Amino acid sequence: MGNRILILGASGFIGNKLYKELLPYFDVYGTFKSPNKEFEENTVMFHFDMNKNTIQTILTEVQPNFIISTTKGNYKSQLSLHQELLNYVLAAIDCKLLYLSSFSVFNAKGKFPSYEEDPLSSNTIAGKYKIKQEKAIKKLPSSKYVILRLPMVLGVNSPKIVQLKEASKYNAEFEIFPNLVVSATTINKIAQQIHYIINKNLEGIFHLSSNDMIHHSELFYEITDKLGLKNVIFKKIYSSNKDSYLAILPKQNLLPKNYQITLNEIIDDCVLQEAIDSVKE
Repeated sequence: MGNRILILGASGFIGNKLYKELLPYFDVYGTFKSPNKEFEENTVMFHFDMNKNTIQTILTEVQPNFIISTTKGNYKSQLSLHQELLNYVLAAIDCKLLYLSSFSVFNAKGKFPSYEEDPLSSNTIAGKYKIKQEKAIKKLPSSKYVILRLPMVLGVNSPKIVQLKEASKYNAEFEIFPNLVVSATTINKIAQQIHYIINKNLEGIFHLSSNDMIHHSELFYEITDKLGLKNVIFKKIYSSNKDSYLAILPKQNLLPKNYQITLNEIIDDCVLQEAIDSVKE
């Protein structure tokens, strides 16, 4: 298979990490929406607004072998965009769609963790949209797509960790869910895993998540402690009296051991990277 990759949403948190990870090894292109001087001067970056434009021109110019969709935004526009992508992938001889989905496709389950082949069930608008999108993608031949479901994504510059540090800095509230059992991952591990999936030309559904679970509150207590953060006001939110699960775990489609991750490694990643960055300064 060829190695021309188009990342939709290459200026976002996940898309930009993927762009940096894959660029040394592949012919990588990307789209961005908000004005960005760095990207505007970059010939492999295309300005694209799915609310206003069709993706067809970019697809014709790039002729990608892999399309990675990390897009966010208006659900109706996303469905239209992905329909265009599905039509393109189906017609192309050599093209595969990698779609970043999330744990939200299971958020109505509650009693157990969720695995790759479990029935989808959501009670939120975001989750229902993702389910609709996944169902449309699954109509493609299996060799033409990969669905990558993500749990909560952490890492030193992740929105959640930045928010936690801000809460410490400004003596502000940070929401935790003592009765919610979650899984997680890091932005670095996602980039490595997707790189491997492209290299090996894998197909199917993957849960890019830790192999283990933890209570949401415990996870953030531990990260706060290891980062040495003070003054965080933890606001405890109880959605039910019993434990509920918003955890996805890998089971049917396991990646090799060195591409798997545990919660201890995730916590270390959030802390270790911080230490490395402060040494650099």
